[in-house]
Amino acid sequence: MKKLGLIITVGLIVVMSSFRPGGTKVITKTGHIKMFSHTVVEDINANNYKVTSTLDPVSGAMVFSVPMQGFEFEKAAMQKHFNSAKFLDTKQFPKAKFKGMVTNMSKIDLTKDGIYSVTVKGDLTMHGVTKSIDEKGTVTVKGGVMTATSKFKLVLADYKIAFEKGKPSKNIAKEVELTIKMDYKAN
Repeated sequence: MKKLGLIITVGLIVVMSSFRPGGTKVITKTGHIKMFSHTVVEDINANNYKVTSTLDPVSGAMVFSVPMQGFEFEKAAMQKHFNSAKFLDTKQFPKAKFKGMVTNMSKIDLTKDGIYSVTVKGDLTMHGVTKSIDEKGTVTVKGGVMTATSKFKLVLADYKIAFEKGKPSKNIAKEVELTIKMDYKAN
């Protein structure tokens, strides 16, 4: 029984030191963003597992860097089109960036496993355009790992990505769904 108590105590110390106040930020270099577009012509799915992000577990300050060429598509033609100058022009705009805050970070008990609803506000820069966003998500604390998730829609025209005619205007939705998952660990 004493060994079990010692193991639990050591476990709690490790978890608490990972998220100590005034301590280090938590980080991921393998965050995942899934992009989904639905039209009557076709569905388009793309995944990017190269997202880096930091989160300050005390202040809630959050930063994302998304290498746009990191999105992988089911078809090579989709990948080529996505990166082209006619769509996202990933040579000129190689990264999307987000800088903002988890506005209710103080409501999350980082020492206790649980699922917490959060609101994230900040500025998203993509394709050379910066827009304010305000989205809902969840933070799950489990076994010393903090996972942040969110699912929301993004209007492409807001970032000067629009098609008026031709095949892309029928194949790509005007609004895409993004699903974000970040597994943060102490830095």
